[in-house]
Amino acid sequence: MSEWLVLTLAMGAACVVVLLVAVVRHHAAPADEDPSETPDVIEYITMMIGVVYAIVLGLAIAGVWEARSVAQDHVQAEAQALHEIRERVRVYPEDVRDRIRADLDAYVGHVVTTEWKAMAEKGEMTEKGTELLDTVRRDVTDYQPRSDFEAQAYQPLLDQMAAADAARNARADSTGETMPGVVWFGLITGAVVTVGMVFALQIRRTARELILAGLFSALIAFLLFLIWDFDSPYSRGLTATVDPFRALFPNAGG
Repeated sequence: MSEWLVLTLAMGAACVVVLLVAVVRHHAAPADEDPSETPDVIEYITMMIGVVYAIVLGLAIAGVWEARSVAQDHVQAEAQALHEIRERVRVYPEDVRDRIRADLDAYVGHVVTTEWKAMAEKGEMTEKGTELLDTVRRDVTDYQPRSDFEAQAYQPLLDQMAAADAARNARADSTGETMPGVVWFGLITGAVVTVGMVFALQIRRTARELILAGLFSALIAFLLFLIWDFDSPYSRGLTATVDPFRALFPNAGG
């Protein structure tokens, strides 16, 4: 199902539920009920609940957006480290250099195609990707420098290999959803309470009040959808992209 369709259905459902409750409450209300008699304390509580929930929503959106940005940073760091390895091995003999670069291209090609798809659909890395990176690591670490010039390049290559491995592990840790279930429980419960408090103000079935109530509920639904959309950095909405790999390894496939 398209994410835009999910958003439309969520916002539409929120509006319909609120409007139905408002209409039912209007018909069930006593004939002598006066909406202007809403106690001041209820208005104050409603306002405070709205403010507190707005802060919670803001923090949740900021949290999932930051997690998405960090996930993209992991991709950039991994691609850059691998690119540095590819460039720095130019001081090695031709056969060694070509073998390392071929193994790098094989790994990156697997990441931008098979592994990225697995991350998006299953939220997990692939064993094949781990094996391919291990092959690159063996290529880099097992080589014995034959000159001082090669020896000077050896340690930086090991550092870049460690950086790439660390970035891959960080990418693996970021593949799942970032929001705990208890937080979602709080967000959804808070949405129900916040929207429900609107009816404590004894709204009537006037066009203005119904439109405002519907828009308010649709806004809450949109913000919750936004949090859900950003919650999985590699599989929904504005996801972290594989572009750093494609930019630095244009011939690696994918």
